[in-house]
Amino acid sequence: MSKNRILVVDDDPNISRLVKMYLEKEGFEVETAYRGDEALKAFRESAPNLVLLDVMLPGMDGWQVCREVRKLSNIPVIMLTAKDETFDKVLGLELGADDYIVKPFEPKELVARIKAVIRRYQGAETPDKEMIFPGLSINISAYAVTYRGRSLDMPPRELELLYFLASHAGQVFTREQLLEKVWGYEYFGDSRTVDVHVKRIREKLTDSEDLGWAIKTVWGVGYKFEVK
Repeated sequence: MSKNRILVVDDDPNISRLVKMYLEKEGFEVETAYRGDEALKAFRESAPNLVLLDVMLPGMDGWQVCREVRKLSNIPVIMLTAKDETFDKVLGLELGADDYIVKPFEPKELVARIKAVIRRYQGAETPDKEMIFPGLSINISAYAVTYRGRSLDMPPRELELLYFLASHAGQVFTREQLLEKVWGYEYFGDSRTVDVHVKRIREKLTDSEDLGWAIKTVWGVGYKFEVK
């Protein structure tokens, strides 16, 4: 079985070397890039399994790189940011990032987060499963969503959240429960993350209530997948 390849994009050579050392120790193949434009070139050439992407980069910033990566692939993207601000976190999630880590970070936590995201994306612990509703098919094994006969581009974390809610139709989950169940214990985020992902899913599944199902907000509690 081939090793998972990580593309590390950071303009700080010291951080890149540190991350590379820890990841290679864990058995990953690592490629580095120090500029945004270089990152896109490396992404196209090396086909990594995950991109660890700094926000502040010369040539092209991390937001722009994330946009371009999402046009080409749904592979996981973890953003690195020195700013612990809600705006930065939400923007990254809106652009399709799967997770974010604030600098300075603990290398062991970073490795754990990378492993968790890759494991969920590749479905290593998940057998073939597909949820089917009128006009909607969610295949967690193939990481594919079809809506009204059209294949949707949906980042892994959005798909996992949709699948989890759909597989527990009618059950209400708090934001904290969804963070635990979908993001996993390794995730140290805030509940706003769930809201952003639900918003993005709803934008892609427009007029779903016409088909007899929808992701509903239960005010003061959280969310549920409701089937009429």
